[in-house]
Amino acid sequence: MAASSIDSITTRRELALHYHELASPDQLTPAERQVWEAARAATAHSYAPYSHFHVGAALLLADGSLVQGTNQENAAYPSGLCAERTALFGLAGNRPGPPPLIVGMAVAGRPAQGEFGPALPCGACRQVMLEYEVRQGQPIWLLLPSVSGTVLRFERLADLLPFHFSADALPPQA
Repeated sequence: MAASSIDSITTRRELALHYHELASPDQLTPAERQVWEAARAATAHSYAPYSHFHVGAALLLADGSLVQGTNQENAAYPSGLCAERTALFGLAGNRPGPPPLIVGMAVAGRPAQGEFGPALPCGACRQVMLEYEVRQGQPIWLLLPSVSGTVLRFERLADLLPFHFSADALPPQA
C-alpha cells in the first residue's frame, strides 16, 4: 500500500517525552543527590559474574528512608533479576500492608573494572516501575545516567513507557 493510501485511512499522532537533562549530579537537589548516591553505592552489592555489569537502584520513600536493590544474575540467565525490580519487590515483600509511598528513584551502573556510565531500565523493569506508580496514584521521579554523561530526570515513570500494559487490558474478574 502506498504512503498516500495509508494517510487517507489513518490518523497521524505524535508522542512527546518530557524530561530534564542536568549537566552533572551537582545540579541535583539534596534529596535527589541522596538517592543518586545510594544507587551508586548499591552497585557494590550486585551479583554480576556473567555480564560483569553492576547495577544498583535506590528508592526514596516519603518518610525519607532509602531502599536499595541490585542486579542478581544466575547461570540460568532468565532466572536473574534487575536492580530496579529487586528494590521494588524487596520494598513490597518486606513490609506488612501496602507498600509505602515512593517519592523518587535512581539507577546506576558500572562495569566490574570501570567508571559509572549509562544504566537505562529494560522494558520489564519499566513495566514494573510504572505499575508501582499507578498503584500508589502519585508520580515517582526518576534519575538516570545518560550515554553522554548527563543526568536525565523524569518527573514521572509513565514517561518511560507511554504504551504500557495495564490492568485495564485484562478481562473482568468474575
